Amino acid sequence: MIRIEDVIEKVERNRPNADIDLIRRAYLFSALHHKGQKRASGEPYLVHPLEVADLLAEMRLDEVSVSTGLLHDVVEDTLVDLDTIREYFGDEITLLVDGLTKIAQISNLSKERQQAENVRKMVLAMITDVRVVLIKLVDRLHNMRTMQYLKPEKRVRISQETLDIYAPIAHRLGMGKMRSELEDLAFQNIYPEDYKRLAKEVDARRPELEASLDRIKKVIEERLKENDVPYVEIQGRVKRLYSLWKKLKKQKIAIEQVYDLIAARIITPVGRKNCYLVLSVIHDVWTPVPERFRDWIAIPRDNLYQSLHTSVVGDGGQAFEVQIRTVDMHHIAEEGVAAHWKYKEAKLGSKEDDESIDELRNTVEKLLLPLVENSKDEEDSVDFVETLKLDLFPKDVYTFTPMGKVIQLPRGSSPLDFAYAIHSEVGDTCTGAKINGRIVPLKSELQNGDVVEILTTANSKPSRDWLNYAITSKARNRIRHWISEQQRTESIDIGRKLLEKEADKFRLSPKKLINNDGEMKRIANEYGLGRPEDLFASIGYGKTLPRNVLAKFLGAEKFAELDPEKRAHSRIESGMKAVKKFIGMGEDAIIVRGVDNLLTNRARCCNPLRGEEIIGYISLGKGIVVHNKRCKNVKQLMVNRDRIVEVEWALSEKDEIQSVRLMVTTENRTGMLAGITNAIAEIKTGIRDASASVSRDDKGLIEVTVEVFDKKHLDKVVSAIEKVPGVRAVERINAI
Repeated sequence: MIRIEDVIEKVERNRPNADIDLIRRAYLFSALHHKGQKRASGEPYLVHPLEVADLLAEMRLDEVSVSTGLLHDVVEDTLVDLDTIREYFGDEITLLVDGLTKIAQISNLSKERQQAENVRKMVLAMITDVRVVLIKLVDRLHNMRTMQYLKPEKRVRISQETLDIYAPIAHRLGMGKMRSELEDLAFQNIYPEDYKRLAKEVDARRPELEASLDRIKKVIEERLKENDVPYVEIQGRVKRLYSLWKKLKKQKIAIEQVYDLIAARIITPVGRKNCYLVLSVIHDVWTPVPERFRDWIAIPRDNLYQSLHTSVVGDGGQAFEVQIRTVDMHHIAEEGVAAHWKYKEAKLGSKEDDESIDELRNTVEKLLLPLVENSKDEEDSVDFVETLKLDLFPKDVYTFTPMGKVIQLPRGSSPLDFAYAIHSEVGDTCTGAKINGRIVPLKSELQNGDVVEILTTANSKPSRDWLNYAITSKARNRIRHWISEQQRTESIDIGRKLLEKEADKFRLSPKKLINNDGEMKRIANEYGLGRPEDLFASIGYGKTLPRNVLAKFLGAEKFAELDPEKRAHSRIESGMKAVKKFIGMGEDAIIVRGVDNLLTNRARCCNPLRGEEIIGYISLGKGIVVHNKRCKNVKQLMVNRDRIVEVEWALSEKDEIQSVRLMVTTENRTGMLAGITNAIAEIKTGIRDASASVSRDDKGLIEVTVEVFDKKHLDKVVSAIEKVPGVRAVERINAI
């Protein structure tokens, strides 16, 4: 177990003028308030903050960061509040601890949304103080190293979040060592079987691979000396398991076909010239592989990474990679922004420390601010995190304008992403593109080195189809914004016309109604809207009925006197009931909040069951189409947020029967169909249809249609089927 004296010794060695008393006070405070708490492993909880502080000390971070590492969990996991932290340790540490503390549990938020809110808070805190991200990454690293004591499902959830958010942030900050370890630890937990299989395969080849590396390093050393080319160190490595697994899976190749399974790294003295001299020697010794040379020195990656990469074919036809970089480049490649701390000489005064922090802040803001800028228009926290994941995707495609300006984009980007990267107006007016002088479709995928020319027309506007081609958040947000604005304009026009038409029925002057700004604003405010235009848009979308607006304008008595449909009301109401009954909805199965007598229809893609979370979408000609919130199509619908309405299940005195189809995967043996139908019958559930078949991989496939009342009833049916011996999986498929 790490002792506080071990941490202090590292801090004193790396930063002689550090405030050691602050660290001791933080340790005592943390020990006092975590007293009696245990980790899942059974060891004292204090072990975790001590390990975090030790890792921060190794990175040569300042005493404020190390103290925060000791205190980072006290607000979240004890009764201590931020005011107490401020009283004992001041504003600086309080801000850091706050940035690292998860939001208190909010009962009405789902687990997914809760996690998204926490990620959003952390990312925004990074910009306020860059040390938040470094401490958080170290915190996550230690948790990943010690998560073997957690339940499997929790390990998978935390590991997936690490792969989606934290490892990419480490990559964005150039922290190669941390990113690598986070990815491999996450891989081990999410795909344990793949990890074991690949580790076994690599370990079996390791003696051979390491022997090859030794021979390669020896040849490089001899040839560099022969040519009087200076070098500091020659390293060798076998490719990381997660990186290898991704390549094998993506390219669908055998391990023998991986060019960079082994790699030699040559570290040279300061100066780019030495790197290119080494490169010439390497290419003189071995044959380079075409298309496998990367010059990250001339064009550094967005995370400040610089190095020359080349793949060559060695003796016996074995391909391997060679990386060439200077000492400073190597420090940046391994530690990223943390190298701003680690490789500076110890400072003698607070002013120099402040300058070091400012330099680090400027570097991190350059790397992380685009994430916040591109995501700031996302009001929904889940959307924010999805946009964040997209922006964290490695930006490895380097393209050029016709004038030679470099445009850096994510892999898979299209000319639309290129256009919006230049300027929003260029993207909005894009009509076509040329790649390397040839006209190409807008959905074309850009490659490294492409020269892209965007063709524009003044009257051109974005299309909804563009969302299928654009992948960068800047492009997608701009396209969504334009679509939303266009639909709003159309809805305002439609709403105004509908209200005028309704006014005619009441023998009112439409202009007298529409142009009465005072009354229109009053009515809009009653609906919780700010302006008359918002009210017209709500009518156009179908959220607000024009009759109800007239009722508020005229008053109840006058409205009843002029209402031309008063006599027909009973006929309309009975007609609505008949329609709902015809489509199998029941009279009041689903209610649209705040609106009466609107037709609702369940989406066929997911056919939501009573008890499931649901969402309504205004569809022209179909009324309100109701989806399960987990439906795969909901994400597309969220592009038009103004057409989303809140719906809920109505109270019902009688049970509503609904048919649901299930696909059951079983062992291929006789009696399985009978066993499943008997299990369903035993819980008094009706069966409409059942059929059995055998898959190509010799598994039994049984499709059964059951009659259920709600989600709880369906869960009970699924549970009964899963208990039948020989059943491997039960999946709900398109409902009837």
